[in-house]
Amino acid sequence: MSLGTKVRLARLFSHPSGNLFGGAVDHFVGYGDVRKGGLADLPGALARVMAGKPDYVSIQPGTARHLWPQYAGKASLVIQAGCFTPDDRISELIATPEDAVRAGADALAVAVPVRGATEGKYIRWLTDSVNAAAPYGMPVVAHIYPRDFTEGAKIVFTPDEIAYAARIGYESGVDVIKIGYTGDFESFRETVRTCPVPVVIAGGPKTDTLLGALQQTADAIRAGARGAVVGRNLWGHGDPQKAALAFRGVIHDRLSAQEALAKAGA
Repeated sequence: MSLGTKVRLARLFSHPSGNLFGGAVDHFVGYGDVRKGGLADLPGALARVMAGKPDYVSIQPGTARHLWPQYAGKASLVIQAGCFTPDDRISELIATPEDAVRAGADALAVAVPVRGATEGKYIRWLTDSVNAAAPYGMPVVAHIYPRDFTEGAKIVFTPDEIAYAARIGYESGVDVIKIGYTGDFESFRETVRTCPVPVVIAGGPKTDTLLGALQQTADAIRAGARGAVVGRNLWGHGDPQKAALAFRGVIHDRLSAQEALAKAGA
């Protein structure tokens, strides 16, 4: 690992806890109706996420160009390169490590789905990005989403599929792996234990309650995850700043979900 990669990773995991609390505002084509929900006002959503003081934020390169300058220095910037829908209707790699360098980012994120006939292409996205990032000392954070095609194309979180996603990540050479939480503590702990690179969890599908999202995160941290990168359960909450405070309590202070919720007043 090069000096540049080590320095940038140290910035991502700079909190004294050694863990990472990230905000994801990078849903783009996968979001759906852009007139509804927490991302209808993208500048406002980013402002709400930043008010929660995340350690890093992952956003698309165009969003970074237009919106990030006012937040420079307040959190690490991670440029999201992967652009896909689970059914492969859209499937494009829209940023390179060089783009991330020009943006002043601390990492390049590459979101990929796995399973299905196009899986090989997405694995190539990861390996090509890792190889292209090496000369720049740019870490690659893989966001990996297993798919099931039984009834259409959907993202799944079963223990076997999440373990497979982690394996795809580290065998592709990435520096950090973001995967969903399985809902099963023992299986997730084994996946993390056998993974030689840091694992952080995705915020997952929007939960019915903030407590449910915090409990998932707390379980994942106890199982060895190094943090969480949260999207819908952050900007989709009625008070994202309080939600962020609660997530920080779980991730950085190792509070229980109930303790973090009470401390945040959420």
